[in-house]
Formats: sequence, structure tokens, C-alpha cells
Amino acid sequence: MPSQFFGLNIAYTGVLASNASLNTTSNNIANVQTQGYSRQEVTQQAANALRVFQTYGCAGAGVETLAIERIRDEFYDFRYWNNNQKVGEYGQKQYYMKQIEAYFDDNGKNAGFKTVFDQLMITGLQELMKNPNDLNFKQQFVGYAESLTEYFNGLAGNLEKLQKDVNEEIKVTVDDINSIASEIATLNKQINTIEMTGSMKANELRDRRTLLLDRLSEYVDVEVKETAIQDTNNPGRETGGSRFIVKIAGGQVLVDGSDYNGLECVARTKDEKVNQTDIDGLYDVYWVNGSKFNLHNGGMGGSLKGLVDLRDGNNGESFSGTITGTGTTVVDKKNPDGTTTKVTHDTVTVEVGKHYLTDLNKCNLSDSGGVISLGNKEFYYDSWTYNVSLDANGEPVYSYTFTLSDGELNKSGLSSDRIGKTATVGTSISYQGIPYYMAQMNEWVRTFSQKFNDILGSGYSGDIPGIDLFAADIMSQEGQYVFGKEYRYDQFEKQLEEAIEKQFQDDRAQAKQDWLNDPANAGASDEDAEAEMLKQEPALRAAAEAKVKANFSISVEVGKNVEGNENYYLMTAKNFNISSTIEDDPNRLATKKKPGDGVEQNDLIQDLKDMATNKGTLSFRGSSASEFLQCILGDIALNTDRAETFYSSYKDVAYSIDMQRISISGVDEDEEAVNLVRFQNGYNLASKMIQTLTEIYDRLILQTGV
Repeated sequence: MPSQFFGLNIAYTGVLASNASLNTTSNNIANVQTQGYSRQEVTQQAANALRVFQTYGCAGAGVETLAIERIRDEFYDFRYWNNNQKVGEYGQKQYYMKQIEAYFDDNGKNAGFKTVFDQLMITGLQELMKNPNDLNFKQQFVGYAESLTEYFNGLAGNLEKLQKDVNEEIKVTVDDINSIASEIATLNKQINTIEMTGSMKANELRDRRTLLLDRLSEYVDVEVKETAIQDTNNPGRETGGSRFIVKIAGGQVLVDGSDYNGLECVARTKDEKVNQTDIDGLYDVYWVNGSKFNLHNGGMGGSLKGLVDLRDGNNGESFSGTITGTGTTVVDKKNPDGTTTKVTHDTVTVEVGKHYLTDLNKCNLSDSGGVISLGNKEFYYDSWTYNVSLDANGEPVYSYTFTLSDGELNKSGLSSDRIGKTATVGTSISYQGIPYYMAQMNEWVRTFSQKFNDILGSGYSGDIPGIDLFAADIMSQEGQYVFGKEYRYDQFEKQLEEAIEKQFQDDRAQAKQDWLNDPANAGASDEDAEAEMLKQEPALRAAAEAKVKANFSISVEVGKNVEGNENYYLMTAKNFNISSTIEDDPNRLATKKKPGDGVEQNDLIQDLKDMATNKGTLSFRGSSASEFLQCILGDIALNTDRAETFYSSYKDVAYSIDMQRISISGVDEDEEAVNLVRFQNGYNLASKMIQTLTEIYDRLILQTGV
């Protein structure tokens, strides 16, 4: 049978439960504006009934206050984190693509491409055609040409600065990720310390951890897993502790319980450059234990992905090919005292077939050495040679031969088991980032300069042969590159035809001499020999073609310590300039095709003018030279619009999900006001019960003498 004071204990538990609920409601109201705070609620249940051995069985024992728990639906948290990574990614792309668009835009306020190109190819040429031999008009035309080079120089400089800004923001993002990871690991330890002591819940700490994950999900994709810690000696016992794991960037572990893996940014050295247009010191990211953090894995998201795409995006046009041979070469190594030493270096030949590698105008491979992966094993290289030869069917075969660095960089030598494996430089990133736009500018500058200089080189200024107008500055020293035709890689078919023709003429002359020297043809005249040669010409030409094709090839060497092989690959938008010779003496500018023509002859200028719109003379991405800006702005506008559309869409989704979270976890002032009245009434009733029982006990004890 329960004690006479049992009712007092029941009322007491009611007071405690109502008081806990009131305090919790007070805490909710106080945190109504606190970011990340989850509404808390007191969990109660009826206390175990007391067996009284009466006909009615058991007597209720009041209420038990089990815990104060936060109201949170983790499903919406996961949805928010998955969506938030897209908000971060497209937010960065939207911001930086607008800047790139502003750089290229020709809105009339700043002299853009169309303005300076029209000045050169329309205004300048029209004036020059009127007075082709007038020095003043030649000076004016050279000035317009200089404006075109300055436009590309400035544009390349702006994109380099932008790449530097993006690179620095990657470092800031990595530092923020480290800070968040460190705090989450600390919170994990604090949460376990509190929750393993009993039934207490570290609600505020869990809210803080969730808020940090909200921030982290904007930087990078987040995967979270929390599992209960088991007691191996008593598997059925609840320890109250948990193991909280945070994975990022496609499943790489960032936080595991109270431990976290820190990240660090390491600047690439001059020997680790990927693209020709990359600035020095781009960051690679490593775990603090030395292993590389994969910035380019397909599962990564967040603003870090957006920044990496912008900094390294090459439209999928990275170097890749099949290893077809290995060998060695002897290289002159410069010593500190100025002398040279012969050193043997390993070489590897890689056959390629992608259009942006077969045409060096489009290639963006580093010209100062870098790192090449040969069958998933990395080697440093100093230089590379572009090769074009013919196979047995007379079809061109394109390959690159890389000269690997010495033992100071490559600790292990190259083995022949690499043959047949894939060789890559850098990573294929489908996004059109800064390297892509730099490569597009380089392609146009090289193609345009070659065609323009070819036309000028075929003409005359007075009786003096024409010279190149466009050149490229040597960035490491004063001076300019002099582009010789023997290093031209853009005229393979033309050079092949010229070689076949030369071989045919040599063979024909030799066959004619042999025919005249044959005793059987004694007394024959030169006219007889010519007639005989006409009959043999088809066979002689076929033999000459076969002989040339069997051995014909073109090679262009690029890289560190390569001298005397000046080719248009060395021309970029950054070092694009006009020839110092013509700048000093504009009168050297050719205006006619034949030296004997009069000073008013302007037929060469007409060819230059035709080059601006004639796709047969110069084609850039299937368009004419004058349509360069339309091609580039088309790419930029598409990427900018895509970024804006996706950013707006994912931002709206994030807001919708957050509203759903708040509808469950947020503090509603009206609801809390109702709870306040409800719990106050409960407290008052429990107190009234105690007061009533007090009067009963007073009568029982003092007046009945019990």
C-alpha cells in the first residue's frame, strides 16, 4: 500500500516537469533570433506505476522528465547541404564570369576588340590604300597595329590578375575549411563528454555543429555519418557516445570524431607548370600528412569546385596520348661557371590525335617544363618536341617527344614498360575557365600574325622585300623572337608539296642527264631528252613522292634551354607586339607584290584587307578573323547565363529547404506564448495539489493524532 505522503511526491514530480517545461520555453523565447538554434522540448513520460496489492492493481507514480531535446529533422539538413554546395559553386562562377565578360565586352566606353580591329583592318587599310607609299599613313597604320597588340596584352594581364585572385581565394577557402574542421572536431569531443555522462543532450553544441556544417557545405560537398559507440563488453548497453564522421570532396575524410585532417596549400614550383598561360605559384592542395588532396575529382562541389574550374578549366583540352617509344638524348647543361656539360636525359614519345594537340596554334602545353604522368607515374620534363610525320598510307602522324629532367627532379629512371600506356599532363576539366580563354586568345594571335606576316613577307616596300609586322617579345630579356619559316608547323601540307617538287626536279634533272649519257642515245639533242622526260614524268613524280613521304617530317622543339628554334608557339597574347624594326622605320611596311610596280600600287594591301573577312584565307573556329569577339563572347555569355540561372535556381531551393527546416526547428513566438500559458497552468495546478495535500496532512497529523 502506498504511503499517505505518496500523493505529495506525485504532485512534486508535476511541479518539476512543469518547471522544466517553463525553463525550456524561456530558453526558446530568448533564442528566437539566434542563428542555427533549434527549438527545444521537454521529453516526459508517466513514471512507473507502484504495485499496491489492491483490487485496482497499481497506483500512478507521477511523471518523469527524461530529457530536454532539440527538435530537428536531419533529412532537411542533408537536403540543405547537398543543395548548398551548388549555391557555393555557381555563386563563384557567376561572380567571376561577369568580370571576364566585362573584360571582353566592347561597349563603346572602352576600346574593345571590334574597335581596335576595325581601326586596323578597315580605317587603317583604307587610308593606306589611298597613299600606299606615304610615310605618315604607314606610321598611322603601324599605330593601329600597336593598339591591337596592346589590347591583347591588357586582356591577358587582366586574366592573369583574375587567375591570381581566384588562386588566393582557393587558399582562403582551404583555411576556412581547416578552421571549421578543427571546431567540429572539438565540438565532437565536447558533445561526447556531456552525453556519455547520462541522459543529458548537448543541444546547443549540436546546433553549433550543424551551423558549421551549413557553412562547410557552401565551400565543398559534405557527407555526414553519425554512429553510436558500442560497449564491446556489453553490446546491449547504450553508452550515449557517438562517432561523428565528416567527408568532403567525393568521400575524403575531413573529420573523424575528435580528430581532423588538416589541408594546406602548396605553391607549384617553376618546374610544375601545367599550362603555358598559367601564372607562377598556383596552389595545389595537400593533406597535412603529405598525400595529395584531389581537387579535380568528379564528386567535388561547393565554392572550391567553382574556383578550381575557373582557375584551371580548359574545356577538356588537356594533354593526353599514347606512349609509343622511349629513348635518350644528350643535352648541354649550363654550369654555374658558365661552362656546359654533356648530360644524358631520358626521352618519351607520345602519339596524339586530338585536334587541339595536332595544331600547335591551339595547344597550351607549358613551354618552361612541367610534370607528365606516364602510366600513372609522374616525371618532370624540361622540354618537348612537336613532330609530324607520315605513316605507310601517307597520312600524317602527330606526336610529342618529351625530354625528361635530370636526377635532381626524377629520382627514378624511365623504363620501357611505359610503352602502350597513357601519358597525360594536367587534368581534363570540362569547364571553360581562364586557361581556355587565354588559349583562345593565343590561337587567334598566332593564326592572325602568321597569315598577316606571310602576306607582308611576300611583298615589297619599294625594291626592298617585306618583313613581318607582328612579333613576340622575349619576356626574360630584351629583344624579340624572329620567326623563321623552317620552324613553321602550320604549313605541313605546303612544305610536303615543296619537298616533293624539289625531289622531283632533282630526280628529273638526274634522269635527263643519265639519258643523254646513255650510249644508246648518242647524238640526241636536248629537245629529244626533254621529250623523253615528258614521257617519264608521271613515274618520276610518283617515285619522288614515295621517296619524300618515307622520310618527311617536321619537328619543333619548345622548352627550357632551347635556343635557336624560334616559332610561333612562343607568341602569346601577353607578349604579342609589333616588330621593333617596323616600329623604328614604318617605311619598311610592304604595300605591293612586285618590286618593279609603281609607288601607287596597293595590291598587297588589298590581300590584307581581304584577310579580315575571308574564311578561306584565315579561319578561327569556322569564322573569319573579324568574328573573334563574337566567338569568345558567345562562350562567355553562355557560361555567365548558365551560372546566373543555376545560382538563382539553387538559391531559391536553398531558401525553400531552409523554410522547411525552420518550420520544424525554428522558434515560433506565438506557439511559445501558448506553451507558456499551458505550462504555467500545469505548474499552478501541481502547486495547488501540493497546497491541498498540505492541508490534508495538517488535519491528519495535528487534528487526528495519527
